[in-house]
Amino acid sequence: MTGEQISTLFGLMLEYTVPTMKIFGYTLLYSIPLGMIVALLKMCRFKPVSWITNVYILIMRGTPLLLQLIVAQYSVPYIVKSDICPEFLRNLLGGVDIRSESYTFNMMLIAFVLNYAAYFAEIFRGGIESIPKGQYEAAGVLGFSKIQTFFRIILPQVVERVLPASSNEIITLVKDTSLASAIPYMEIMYIAKKQVPTYASLMPLFMAGLFYFVFAGVLTLLLSLIEKCFSHTWRRNVKNIAKGIFRRGNT
Repeated sequence: MTGEQISTLFGLMLEYTVPTMKIFGYTLLYSIPLGMIVALLKMCRFKPVSWITNVYILIMRGTPLLLQLIVAQYSVPYIVKSDICPEFLRNLLGGVDIRSESYTFNMMLIAFVLNYAAYFAEIFRGGIESIPKGQYEAAGVLGFSKIQTFFRIILPQVVERVLPASSNEIITLVKDTSLASAIPYMEIMYIAKKQVPTYASLMPLFMAGLFYFVFAGVLTLLLSLIEKCFSHTWRRNVKNIAKGIFRRGNT
């Protein structure tokens, strides 16, 4: 490939990094809070809720994300045509334009969010359950309310403990966005595959790989910095809380 062709190809692929970033950003925006909700539902003492949540997590983690994307993309037409589909649901889905770009993006986003929420839920659950129950009891004895205990003592510890595992999931999401090309959704990997026969070269794929490498590298550095900053802030807060406890004990 000539320098001009490489420059043209780079500009084209740079244009389609925006859809890739949209997948990444919206997935994190919705999957993290949903993962926290799912984690709390799994720890619910009402067993039916816990069982249903376990089934959801098992399905999301036990089947490939690519399969979930394909099912989400093609599910609406089959649901509408199904004989067992309720009439209200058929009327609701009947007005959906399955040929629109917004449909493709929304269904793809649903699959991504549901999949990653299941993984984040297990991470959050592990972080919450790793906190000794004695900390709750000690905080109550010292006069902390349940809200104060959660936000000032428990939550900072949970965040610090789940940050490394959550960072791994975030980096994985960068690479998993390439699966959207199977829908197909016009993001950087889709364009790269389309350009291979045009230029009779593997250069588009190498350029796409370079984008994912740089994106993942920048995120790795950023997340490492966040972990260090949060760890420093948490230690400072612990000292302040300890001072407050000491003062209460003396009064």
